Amino acid sequence: MDTFLYQASIYLAAAVIAVPIAARLGLGSVLGYLAAGILIGPVFGLVGSETQYLQHFAEFGVVMILFLIGLELEPRALWAMRHKLLGLGGLQILFSTLALMGAAMVAGQTWQVSLAIGLALSLSSTAIVLQTLSEKGLMQTGGGRASFSVLLTQDIAVIPILAFLPLLATGLGPQIGNDGSIQRGEEAAHGGGHGSLSLVEGMPGWAVTLITIGAIAFIILAGIYLTRPLFRFIHASNLREMYTALALLIVVGISFLMTLVGLSPALGAFLAGVVLANSEFRHELESDLNPFKGLLLGLFFITVGAGINYRLSLASPGDLIGLALLVIVAKGLVLFFVGRAFGLRKRAHWMFTLSLAQAGEFGFVLLAFSRQLNVIPAALSEKLLLIIALSMLITPLLFILYDLLSKRVTDPRTADEEPDKIDEQGPVIIAGIGRFGQIVNRLVRASGFKTVLLDNDMEAVQLMRRFGVKSF
Repeated sequence: MDTFLYQASIYLAAAVIAVPIAARLGLGSVLGYLAAGILIGPVFGLVGSETQYLQHFAEFGVVMILFLIGLELEPRALWAMRHKLLGLGGLQILFSTLALMGAAMVAGQTWQVSLAIGLALSLSSTAIVLQTLSEKGLMQTGGGRASFSVLLTQDIAVIPILAFLPLLATGLGPQIGNDGSIQRGEEAAHGGGHGSLSLVEGMPGWAVTLITIGAIAFIILAGIYLTRPLFRFIHASNLREMYTALALLIVVGISFLMTLVGLSPALGAFLAGVVLANSEFRHELESDLNPFKGLLLGLFFITVGAGINYRLSLASPGDLIGLALLVIVAKGLVLFFVGRAFGLRKRAHWMFTLSLAQAGEFGFVLLAFSRQLNVIPAALSEKLLLIIALSMLITPLLFILYDLLSKRVTDPRTADEEPDKIDEQGPVIIAGIGRFGQIVNRLVRASGFKTVLLDNDMEAVQLMRRFGVKSF
């Protein structure tokens, strides 16, 4: 108990001191959390190996943020994003993997190792990007929506990548399992299967497919038919904390179900959020889960900073920083050309390019799995983990660079802006979203009618988007 209280005090004190300082300097909370982790970990040595276990717990913040984003998306809006999901997201993963794989092969790695490296580094940081976009009020902009499409595609892509990696584990020798038995190949990678909480382990492919479809169908049907009676039952108790308990139960339970069938918890939480987007309890869920999401994401960023292997970093700092910058430049070039091909311009184009150029937290998962499979050697895996962490540390600086570049872009009031593609429909169109237009919009929406907001002033449109009001 004493150890727990000591560690909790260290983490909380580091966050309370570092994050407000970083926010006042205009660096954002993410960089503050990362800096706090570096100070209590590699610099002062106040925390130790427990950061690795805390990181697995804190990754639940990513699950919560995807659930909350799902609450903001109606199923019709998600269907409208299908071209961006398959096009922007799919091409980014493909070309980033090929570019990084080529760089690894030039460095002397085999094609199997190079492909595993390319797949691990091609995924961006959902936690950092979504947190920063939300803080800056950029989620509803063109660049924000494009970035979210790519991040969602990457979260979905983790599942087939994990299924594909064992195919690269050619020539695996025997390994010693946790119980002292000899294991081979994929059995060793999954820990021999002892004590595994999986509904699909050892089943034929058709059975796995049926159980997976059944789990997804259960989430959809439960979101439609069970949540309303549950919330009414909780409301009858007149206990405010029960709302919070139910909100946590929904997210934790869905994540656990997804884990049982071998799917990503974040993907399941996002699907549940989309199903509940039309629920009258949506705002209740948002207000209950927001504090937990913020604290868990903050803890995750602190553990990333605290978990840096400072001995390896000090041994070759220039090499590691250079490789991290190489990853950012390679992915940035891919994002630049993919964004241009899909019609992104000016501020939206720069935001899309710079916000997704880092490697992400799913890279930690893929590298650990590749190491278990003996696809990537242990020493190389340690180096790649540092490269991912460094690229995540550099990301807040990329957002600062975006802010500087966006100020140099031609003033939208004098430039010929391309009109937005209007992807919403409604019976009422409001042309002009000044003070009077906003009042009319609130009155019409309060009467139960959906509105489509138009304006020719880009600054007014961006201001409304910062407050979460979609306009064109």
